[in-house]
Amino acid sequence: MKKCLKILLLTAFMFSAAVQSICAQNKYSPMDHLMEFGVENGDTVFYDAIKPARIFAKLPKQKGTQWRRYYKLVHNFSKAYPYALAARKMVHDTDSIIAAGHLTGLKRDHYINQLQKELFSVFEGQMRNLTVTQGMLIMKLIDRETGKTSYSIIKEYKSVITAGFWQGVAKMFGSDMKKNYDPEGDDIQVEELVKIWEAGDFPALYYSLFWKEPPVVRIPEKYLNWKPAPSQDE
Repeated sequence: MKKCLKILLLTAFMFSAAVQSICAQNKYSPMDHLMEFGVENGDTVFYDAIKPARIFAKLPKQKGTQWRRYYKLVHNFSKAYPYALAARKMVHDTDSIIAAGHLTGLKRDHYINQLQKELFSVFEGQMRNLTVTQGMLIMKLIDRETGKTSYSIIKEYKSVITAGFWQGVAKMFGSDMKKNYDPEGDDIQVEELVKIWEAGDFPALYYSLFWKEPPVVRIPEKYLNWKPAPSQDE
């Protein structure tokens, strides 16, 4: 049964590479951030706001159920979030290629199937080493980054029957593939970790809790800045 849930994780992650991105549509522009300036005694002086530094003290090992849950969440997040970020970037490029190539019908299906095979060959081995909890967290975070639940991803790119089958598997593990990411409710602690990550402070937080650097999740460079092209027969 554990093997089935890991296959579910892989399926949702791979199909997420063909979903239209919500978050990734916002591209950075040099005009997004302009420094103010003034002229003082004939000299041009630039002004800018510097992000405050966060300092995490090296904490002694804490005890209690809540601390154990938090330790587990932080560790699992360190393993899960890099995959969600990779999915977000892949989604943006893949959706752009489908639109630019006017891929519809069989051509679109063929492209998605070929893409799925490639991603399985690259990520299957390392993702099979994740725990069930880490896998479910990845699916939550993919929902956050793409705006699509795992159920809707599989339903859209496979079928209602396939999505229903995997929903049944997830239910047996106490999870719900239809449930949306809730940053102000059930997932508030996860959202706090996302903000800490985005601020560049996650390694310091991890070290303050575990007294060592966070684990390195190796995502191939190709999938961190990914712009695949359809095959020639398309």
